[in-house]
Amino acid sequence: MKPSILFPLVSLLALTAHAQTTVTVDARAAKPISPDLVGIFFEDLNYAADGGLYAELVQNRSFEYNAAEQPNWGQLTAWDVVRRGGGAGDVLADVSCPVHPNNPHCALLLVGNPGEGVGLSNAGFDGIPVKEGDKYDFSAFARMINVGGGRGNRPVGKFPLNVRLETKDGALLGEANVEASDPSEWKRLTATLTASQTVPDARLVILGKSAGAVQLDEISLFPQKTFKGRKNGLRADLAQAIADIHPKFVRFPGGCLAHGDGLSNIYRWKDTIGPVERRKGQPNIWRYHQSVGLGYFEYFQFCEDIGAKPLPVLAAGVSCQNSSRARGTGQQCIPMENMPAYVQEVLDLVEYANGPATSKWGSMRAAAGHPAPFGLKYLGIGNEDHITPGFKERFQMIFEAVRKKHPEIIVVGTVGPAPDGEDFTKGWQIANELRVPMVDEHYYKPPQWFWENLHRYDGYDRAKPKVYLGEYAAHDDHRRSTLRAALAEAACLTSLER
Repeated sequence: MKPSILFPLVSLLALTAHAQTTVTVDARAAKPISPDLVGIFFEDLNYAADGGLYAELVQNRSFEYNAAEQPNWGQLTAWDVVRRGGGAGDVLADVSCPVHPNNPHCALLLVGNPGEGVGLSNAGFDGIPVKEGDKYDFSAFARMINVGGGRGNRPVGKFPLNVRLETKDGALLGEANVEASDPSEWKRLTATLTASQTVPDARLVILGKSAGAVQLDEISLFPQKTFKGRKNGLRADLAQAIADIHPKFVRFPGGCLAHGDGLSNIYRWKDTIGPVERRKGQPNIWRYHQSVGLGYFEYFQFCEDIGAKPLPVLAAGVSCQNSSRARGTGQQCIPMENMPAYVQEVLDLVEYANGPATSKWGSMRAAAGHPAPFGLKYLGIGNEDHITPGFKERFQMIFEAVRKKHPEIIVVGTVGPAPDGEDFTKGWQIANELRVPMVDEHYYKPPQWFWENLHRYDGYDRAKPKVYLGEYAAHDDHRRSTLRAALAEAACLTSLER
């Protein structure tokens, strides 16, 4: 017997006549819908990570900005020298004895006459927002170079530092005192500052109070109120806004960012885990710096915190074809002799996410504070790649290695940067040939295209690879955000659900 559902059809006529219409629905004719519809896509674009979702309040905290990212950038970008009350001294970029080889630059604070303080200040990303009564954790690595006039220029005594939260006009909002005392190695200094006022544009000031020299690196100011209270965590308000969407999955760390601006710029997940001072920051393809303080551990942790499945995306052994700012001509392939090591890197990620705490990479996850597996199910390989012979050969190597060792993982392939054309056709051919479980389609098109493609997936063969629509947007004239574009995207989402 077919089930019946009663729907009152509301109209002026129906309200007047108190009419009711019976609609019969045959549930047996329904098609199954993915339980993972819908999720979100995060990419470190337009300062979405540093200065955005990542809660760090200091900009260029490890002094690694450089002109390869922006022509007017250098190691001391976002930092200003402060001299008060007759103080004399300077701040220089330094490369001697770094905290870690992955973090090669630091600041050298030189104080000739301390006066009322010589140091440096940082206003964060367009000002540091602080809230009255909230606590902020300060930390920095310090190493004394010269203080106290010891023999052979060896430091003796201690180098006191006054750490201050100030308004942009210099009014004090909170302070603490720390001191460097070890010339032999880097030491992490910590303090807690409590804001006395709510200010949207404060700054962090660090003042040397003794004559001498000290190296400083990884200078951090972190709100204690992060999302879920996580150390090295996410900004509470932005993370909660994402959580309130209730996404079923999170795709990260990006699209073009993942396969990078040339081979040397491919996003390598291993560079983003472990203590933050040992992580390897680098420029991204959008031409600004990524500290990778928000790294793979934090992405996995965030997914777990909001009940979303992680969908990490790794390069398919090739760089973005838009590398070197030469649109359409820049795809570079990892040399075949280096591919076995890269394939192992992909397999190691699965172990990092899902392996026992006794495994090599699972133990590193456990050391970061998460002994239990993260439950990785989906793994993206490639993003909007030109489907070249070099791509195909490398994708197949990665895909077959993952399928052999981890058949439980659903690999999401790519079918190029557009919803049609040569790359799209070749990408689908590869997916069908290799029996890839799922492919990632992308489209950025005018609103009219969306209206004309509302039935795009009605005729897809459900016996073939499933489709993950990883990126889509309706672009009106000059890529403006318009009501017409928003309606087209809404109609598209409705058709996807249908």
